[in-house]
Amino acid sequence: MKQVAKVVASALLFGLVAGAAMVGVNVGAQKAGVTNQIVQEATQGSNSNTAETSASDSNKIATVTNSASSSDVTASGKTVSEVAKEAMPSVVAITNMMRYQQNGFSLFGSYESQETEVPASGSGVIIGKTDSELLIVTNNHVVTDSNSLSVTFVDNQNVNAEIKGTDASQDLAVVAVKLSDIPESTMNAISIATLGDSDALSVGDQVVAIGNALGYGQSVTTGIISAMNRDVETEEGTESGLLQTDAAINPGNSGGALLNMQGQVIGINVAKYSSTDVEGMGYSIPSAKAQKVIDSLSTLTTREQVTENERGYLGVQVKNIDKETAQSFGMPQGVFIYKFTEGSSAENSGLQEKDIITKLDGQGVTNFDDLQSLLAKYRAGETVTVAVERMDGTGKYVEQDVKVTLGSNPQASSNSSSGSSNGNNQNGQSGQDPFSQPNQNQQGSNGQNGNGGNNNGNSSNGNSNDGNQQNNNDELWKQFQQFFNQYQR
Repeated sequence: MKQVAKVVASALLFGLVAGAAMVGVNVGAQKAGVTNQIVQEATQGSNSNTAETSASDSNKIATVTNSASSSDVTASGKTVSEVAKEAMPSVVAITNMMRYQQNGFSLFGSYESQETEVPASGSGVIIGKTDSELLIVTNNHVVTDSNSLSVTFVDNQNVNAEIKGTDASQDLAVVAVKLSDIPESTMNAISIATLGDSDALSVGDQVVAIGNALGYGQSVTTGIISAMNRDVETEEGTESGLLQTDAAINPGNSGGALLNMQGQVIGINVAKYSSTDVEGMGYSIPSAKAQKVIDSLSTLTTREQVTENERGYLGVQVKNIDKETAQSFGMPQGVFIYKFTEGSSAENSGLQEKDIITKLDGQGVTNFDDLQSLLAKYRAGETVTVAVERMDGTGKYVEQDVKVTLGSNPQASSNSSSGSSNGNNQNGQSGQDPFSQPNQNQQGSNGQNGNGGNNNGNSSNGNSNDGNQQNNNDELWKQFQQFFNQYQR
């Protein structure tokens, strides 16, 4: 019995010592933080797996690790849904009834030209209010060739609008809506957007795009800033300094808002630059660049088109300098003055031959169509400021502002249908056109399709001859080179 008691006592003693040792180890481990570290690593691993699963289930491109979803709270404390809810009252849909010229041959073989109206959809952002007008910024290409404009607000109220000012060179325009035309309920439903600082953006920042996609009404997409200061080639020229985003920007989004996560507008979307062949590459005009243009256009007087008989004219004959010509000859893109119209009543002595018109009353132009759209709202006798690029003694082009009192067109009524306002000879008088094709039947003014040497070869009566048009492009280009070299200072 004594031996059994000794064995039991020894076992109890060993158990007590072992238990005390284990307790001591656990206490020491807790004090050292080993247990917490293991738990934290396990938790982080679980969260990482959850984040990866969430990312794989989303439709976003995983450019930034753990990017916030539409329901996640961003660093600013706002979600995508919160940003959209706050910004939607400041975004509008714009419907432009555009003039569309359709040329072709009838079933009987006669040449016909018919002008019709077609609706085009775009977007806009409310950026200000005066005593009498609500001001909305959009893209210039949204309101180009407009017969009439209407704006649809967030409450689906539709109101007529007028173009206040445009800048084709920056693809921006300001549209005005009379406050008297807006119901009180709509005024209570809408808001004025806040412009943010696009220069403060960084690649990878999350953004939200809102616009009238495909004309179906307001829609919201989200993504990140993929790149900054992008240069994009367009039909009108090169647009520089654009923001690139992977937020979906579709037709109809043009003129809509690109917002940061504070709900500030940091870009005006330009959907026309995106390609259907490429995904995840939308572009937006930075707010820092747009702000200067908006401030300038907002100060202009809202004008309506005047009749042909009342319309003012610069009294010059011009040709377009398109982007190819500008690049080839180191010239600014714009409207080239090659001759003054004889007998014009315009007071334009400040202008010179070989000047290139780039602005009218602060509104940028890239071709005569832009210039003609602006002049259509001015009466004879009004004074305008024309910005021209003029070559100085060193061979460089320098911008100068010239005051011009617009003259009347005595032949407007008789020549309005024969080329008096087609941009090549403003007063409808024939003259030597350095861009016109040789041996061509010319009516009204010459080479009406010539854009800086790229003449399509059609006379004003619409007839064409395939045999006579062979090698015309080379001949026209050579002719323009000779003309330009002759007149170059």
